[in-house]
Amino acid sequence: MPQHSSIARHLRLGLAAALLATTLAGCSSAPPALPKDLAQRVEISGVPFFRGNAYHGGALALATLLSQQGVNVTPGLLDKPLGLPEQIDHLQTAIPRVAREYGLVVYPLDKRLEALLVQVAAGNPVLLRYQEGSSFWSEPRYAVLVGYDRYKKRVLLRAGMDRRRLVDFADFDKAWRQEGSWAVLLQPPRQLPANVDRERWLKGAEDLAHEGQEVAARQAVRRLQE
Repeated sequence: MPQHSSIARHLRLGLAAALLATTLAGCSSAPPALPKDLAQRVEISGVPFFRGNAYHGGALALATLLSQQGVNVTPGLLDKPLGLPEQIDHLQTAIPRVAREYGLVVYPLDKRLEALLVQVAAGNPVLLRYQEGSSFWSEPRYAVLVGYDRYKKRVLLRAGMDRRRLVDFADFDKAWRQEGSWAVLLQPPRQLPANVDRERWLKGAEDLAHEGQEVAARQAVRRLQE
């Protein structure tokens, strides 16, 4: 009898451990909590779209945001400045550098989905890096976040061949985190982000000056002081 009790006890402990693991797994894939005052649904419909191969996503995303600021550019014209295709693994540094050459402030965002959605709700599209693939292969990709729907729990991207790619919050958050949760705004020097961080904005202005964009850098600083 004691032997049967011991076996039963081990079975109960094993079942409890399995249930706990399942619960934790479910929690890890749950969509992140969002502030209650965030708009229910947003789409920045005026953001341009360039269709192209996913491997060209960095140039597509940058051309999208430059075009939105009135720059006459196509993804192909950005290949040489970005060092493509040879420097495809260095786009995370090349994109900000080229954006500064066009006089834009590169403003990094916090590594939280909420931080991205707050900017989109304010009318600021977000350039980001995420992971695409499966358990057998994966590649970094670039896209522009232009909308979201809190009720349906999904984001809206300009990505690759898709003008309106819809992705569940949880799936997007996971793919984004797998690439370091990298996301930036490319802002005109007189257009502040929502809930602007003063030090971060001034650092962006300083980086502009280092790229030879002194006039744009001064505009960014003055805008913060107004």
